[in-house]
Amino acid sequence: MIAVMTIAGSDSGGGAGIQADVRTFAALGVHGTSVLTAITAQNTLGVVDALNLPPEVVVAQINAVLSDIDIRCAKTGMLSTVETADAVVEVISQCDFPILVDPVMEAEAGGKLMTGRPKDVLARLLPHAAVVTPNIREAEAISGILIQNLKDMKRAACEIFALGPKAVVVTGGHLSGTDVFYDGDFELLHGKLIKAGTHGAGDTFSAATAAFLAKGHSVSRSASMAKAFVTKAIKNSERVGSGSGVVNQVAATLDTAERYLTLLDVEAGLRTIKAINSNLIPERGSNLAMAISRAKKVADVAAVKGRIVKVRGTIKPVGCVAFGASRTMARVVLTALRYDPTLKSAMNVRRSDEVIDACQELKLTTEDFDRADELGRAIDGLETTRAIESSMKRGAGIPDVIFGLKGTSKEPMAFILGHSAQHVAKKVAKISSTII
Repeated sequence: MIAVMTIAGSDSGGGAGIQADVRTFAALGVHGTSVLTAITAQNTLGVVDALNLPPEVVVAQINAVLSDIDIRCAKTGMLSTVETADAVVEVISQCDFPILVDPVMEAEAGGKLMTGRPKDVLARLLPHAAVVTPNIREAEAISGILIQNLKDMKRAACEIFALGPKAVVVTGGHLSGTDVFYDGDFELLHGKLIKAGTHGAGDTFSAATAAFLAKGHSVSRSASMAKAFVTKAIKNSERVGSGSGVVNQVAATLDTAERYLTLLDVEAGLRTIKAINSNLIPERGSNLAMAISRAKKVADVAAVKGRIVKVRGTIKPVGCVAFGASRTMARVVLTALRYDPTLKSAMNVRRSDEVIDACQELKLTTEDFDRADELGRAIDGLETTRAIESSMKRGAGIPDVIFGLKGTSKEPMAFILGHSAQHVAKKVAKISSTII
C-alpha cells in the first residue's frame, strides 16, 4: 500500500490538522503516517491553547517512520516555529519523495497557529517543496500582497514561487472559490463558493494533493483532483459543534458503498413482491424506490427503470434497477426523508376498498388525500407529498400508507412507505396476503 506522511499539529476537535489528513489519506486509499508538531486545544469555535513539541521529538517521529516505511510523499502543516521548521527541513530535504508545504498559520475557526514571520518559518522549507498550498490569508502573509481579486492571487503566486517551490496553489476559498496554480505558467482551478462547513478544508485539500502525488500524478493533476475531492467533502460537511461545520472526507466513499447496497435492497424487494396478488399492480404499472441516506435529488433514489407491470397474472419488473429511474417515486421518498431520515423507500399499488380494509386490519397508519379536491389537476406523486406534509403539520407523523387519486379520471393509487425497499415489500406482501 502506498504510504504518505503528514507533519502537522493535532486538532482536539477532530476537524482539522493531523485528524483531517489521516481521514483524507484513508478515503483516497493510501496509508497515512503522522508526525505531531504540536498539540492544540481547539474545537469548532477556535483554538484555546497549544503546546509545541520539542523539535527533537518531531525529528524522532520522522526518523522512526522513515526507517521502516517507504514514504512516497510528505506534507507539512502546522510547524509553529522557526526551530521546528529548521528541524523538519534538515531531515526531509535529504529524502527523494515530493514534499508539499501547507503553510498553516491560523485555524479556520480562529486562533493563531504560527509564531514569528511566515517567511522566516518557511524560508528554508519552500525551496525543497514540490508545491505550496496557501489560502488567501496565508498567501498575503507570505507575499506581502493584499489579495482582493484573481489578479492579486496571480501576483502573490509569482512572489511565493520566487521563494523556491516548484509550484504554488493559492486556494480561493476565502474569495471566489477558484484556485490559482502556478509553476511558471498559470492554470485556474475553477470552483464556486459553497454554503457549507469549511473547518478542515485547507488540510483536506493539501492532504488530498499529497495522496495523488504519492500515486504518481503530476502536481497540476494532483491539485485538480484534490480540488474535486475537497469540494465534495465541503458539500457533505457536518455540524458537530456550535461553530463552523467540519468537512466530511468519507461521505463520498460511504455514499458510493450505500448506492451499491441500495441497489441490492431494491432487487431483494422485487423478489418479495413477485409473489403478491397481481391485482395490486395498477394498469399503468407500479414501482419500488429507495433512496440513499443523504439523498437530495432524483439521482439519489433508485427504482426500476421501466416500472413493475403484470403480465398474464405474474409480476415482472421491466428494466433494471437504477438511480434516477422514477421522478414520481423519488418525489415521494425525498419528501418523506425531509421529515424522517429513516423513511427511505416507497411503492405505489392500486387503491381499492380491499386494500383499505387490509391496511385497517393490519393496523397500518393511513392518510387519505383527494388530490382532485386539493389540486384540481392530476400530478403523479404530488398528492402523496402533500399528504406527508399535511400529516406532519398536524403532528400525526408520516403514515405507513397514503391513499390518493380519489375523484379523478386517473387510476386510484396507494403509496406504501417504509425504512427500506425490503421493508416496504414485506408490507405490500402482508397487504396482499390479507386480501387473498
